This record gives sequence, structure tokens and C-alpha cells, in this order.
Amino acid sequence: MGAVSLDHLPAPDKVEVAFAGRSNVGKSSLINAITRQKALARTSGEPGRTRELNFFETAGGEMRIVDLPGYGYARAPKDVVERWTRLTKAFLRGRVNLKRAFVLIDSRHGIKDVDKGIMDVFDEAAVSYQIVLTKLDKLKPGQAQRMIEETETAIMKRPAAFPRLVATSSAKRTGLDMIRAEIAALIQQ
Repeated sequence: MGAVSLDHLPAPDKVEVAFAGRSNVGKSSLINAITRQKALARTSGEPGRTRELNFFETAGGEMRIVDLPGYGYARAPKDVVERWTRLTKAFLRGRVNLKRAFVLIDSRHGIKDVDKGIMDVFDEAAVSYQIVLTKLDKLKPGQAQRMIEETETAIMKRPAAFPRLVATSSAKRTGLDMIRAEIAALIQQ
């Protein structure tokens, strides 16, 4: 379907799941990996490439994936970052078919203040979100386990946070089946 503006949002006729994350967190790679399509979401070595709402229809048409603009990209002008934030907030308002947002956190860095900011947006909008740790293959096993535990503790008191996080590696294909299972359960609701 591609990028759209708020004036041209698709009708709320399908289950939607959204993916949000800091620039360069691996959002496009993860979307491609879970859909088993190499080039559905465009990947780039340049952070901050997702600047609009991108909608992807899944095979069979039973659901829609929404790729939200990346946040936290310091090189983007402040007014552009504010526009991306407004776009995301406006999208979340009243989107009853949005069943869950997946908030991607780079496992090498953990939850940053900018991540807390987007979680606040989801909490305020009462949109259920689930934390997905990315790039788990970049950590040693002990470090990975500590990061999982720290992240679980950090989200415990957040009102809209889904209590189970998913640890992934798009490169090693770790955790992808778990995300697929979460999405399949949302479609069945």
C-alpha cells in the first residue's frame, strides 16, 4: 500500500498492528523478517528514512502492518521530528482496529528517554504495546539475559504495556515465530 498522509488513511476495516522504534533500531529488517519478504519495508543504512505512515497489506488481506515514523533521530530538524510525533499521535487517536503496537528497543542500548517518550504516547492513547528487543545476536548470552530482565522490570508499571516482551534477532531469525504467534492471536480476537 505504501506511505500515506493522515488525510488518506485506509479505512479501519482490518486488524492493524504497528511497529515503532528509534531510528536505526532495525524496524524495517524486522518487518521484512516476520513477513518473510526481503523488500517489503525498505531498509537503509541511513537512520530516519521512515518519515510517513507506511501501510502494508499482508498476504490474504486479513491484516495491515503499519510502519510508524522512526523517532529519536538527532540529525533531523526539530520541526520535522515534531511533525513525525504529531503524525503518530494523530494516527493513534481513535484507531479502534489497531490491536497492538510493537515498540522496538535496541538490546545493545536498552530503553532510552526517547523510548520512554513514545511509551508515554501509547500509554496516554491507551494503545496496547509490546516491547521487542532487537539485535539480540550482538550481545553475549549473559548480557542478553540481563537486558531482558532490566527491560521487563522497566515496563512493569506502564499502563498500556503488554507484560511479555519478545527478544529478537532478524539476522539469526530469533524470536520471529513468537511475534508471528502474537500477531496471529490478535487477528483471531
